[in-house]
Amino acid sequence: MTLTLYNTLTRRKEPFRPLDPNNVRMYVCGPTVYDYAHIGNARPVIVFDVLFRLLRHIYGPEHVTYARNITDVDDKINARAAEEGISIRELTERTTRQFHEDIAALGVLPPTIEPRATDHIEDMKRLIERLVEKGCAYVAQDHVLFDVGAMPDYGRLSNRSLEEMEAGARVEVAPYKKGPMDFVLWKPSKPGEPSWPSPCGITTPGRPGWHIECSAMAAKHLGEVFDIHGGGIDLVFPHHENEIAQSRCAHGTPIMAQVWMHNGFLQVEGEKMSKSLGNFITIHELLETDKFGGRSWPGEVLRFNMLRTHYRQPIDWTVEGLEQSLTILDSWFPFASEYSDADQKKAEPVIEALCDDLNTPKAIAELHRLHDAGERGALGFALSLLGFSGESLKRERERVEKRRQELAAIVEPRISARLAARKAKNFAEADRIRDELAAMGIQLKDSKDPVTGEIVTTWEIKR
Repeated sequence: MTLTLYNTLTRRKEPFRPLDPNNVRMYVCGPTVYDYAHIGNARPVIVFDVLFRLLRHIYGPEHVTYARNITDVDDKINARAAEEGISIRELTERTTRQFHEDIAALGVLPPTIEPRATDHIEDMKRLIERLVEKGCAYVAQDHVLFDVGAMPDYGRLSNRSLEEMEAGARVEVAPYKKGPMDFVLWKPSKPGEPSWPSPCGITTPGRPGWHIECSAMAAKHLGEVFDIHGGGIDLVFPHHENEIAQSRCAHGTPIMAQVWMHNGFLQVEGEKMSKSLGNFITIHELLETDKFGGRSWPGEVLRFNMLRTHYRQPIDWTVEGLEQSLTILDSWFPFASEYSDADQKKAEPVIEALCDDLNTPKAIAELHRLHDAGERGALGFALSLLGFSGESLKRERERVEKRRQELAAIVEPRISARLAARKAKNFAEADRIRDELAAMGIQLKDSKDPVTGEIVTTWEIKR
């Protein structure tokens, strides 16, 4: 079967042909570590983890290199460290650790390489100096800026011309810029900000611009041209557009990456996520608190819910969707089993779906088919391939059962009292007890005994 991927650069699906099948290389823009990652940040992490797993399945784990960076020098980091009164290093170490813990709960494999921006300052400076030497960048008032005019097809990735971008530019144009779209490669540091000796003969200490960081790290670890570059759709312009311009001009290459992949936006309950709307939610909050839907959620439920929508489409993150995802996984995992080579063969339709531009909704439909057909081993293999082990669901079931045992001594006498009230036609008291239990997270279900005809009440914890 042939892997096809949608290439943002060409705006079509194309067969994937790696530059070197023995060394398939992928770079994905990682987090800026100043706070907990929000659920929108989780989408590219999960999407490209699935692609990483698929590439490893096709080419062999030892033949795939996945780099996902950590941005640990940035204006947001400086501002947050000052706000908390702690060092920048202390902040970035803490938030990087938080990020790793959160995404591990989502079943995400560690990347092959996780370069940190601050470990690659010298690589960035060399790249900047090369751009200046080639006439593609210039020094102005202790800044180094990329000359967008040096890139004839600038705007190809985002599908807009330089003239359109200049006409629509709303940013204040610094007087030292040659052109309004020229962007910063290096800038002077303010007092208290991280700083390094500047390149290009600049005497004032400074720090890199955001865009140059990924160009330098990708080239260092994957080469001047590599196979796949990924990230969220919000990065197409200006970040990825600028990466392409810097890298191609510095290295003299026709492309930076063969395939550019971007996942769609995420909204929450039909609205754009924002702190002003009160619907801004982090991965950590979904895993550890009751902020969304009145309960915490197993990491695998978050992962599955993300994959039910095709990665290029916008996704609406809802409580109802999470509840559906939990129900589906709860029905699959007690059924799924260890698998054999024959089981892997039966799961090929799942792989075929993934090979069609990561068509996870189609893959999930195939998982339903395997479950309904009684293919326990094939279902187990397919779930494993997609990054599901069932561990977080097992822990959730254990948590609920422990909670059930703790509550039984309280709940069952109340159920007896409620049944007695119903028999006495004291429906107000029966409703009061039901509402009291509901407030404790207890859901009652009344049914009629087929033999005696009496009402029987069972209960469960609303998870």
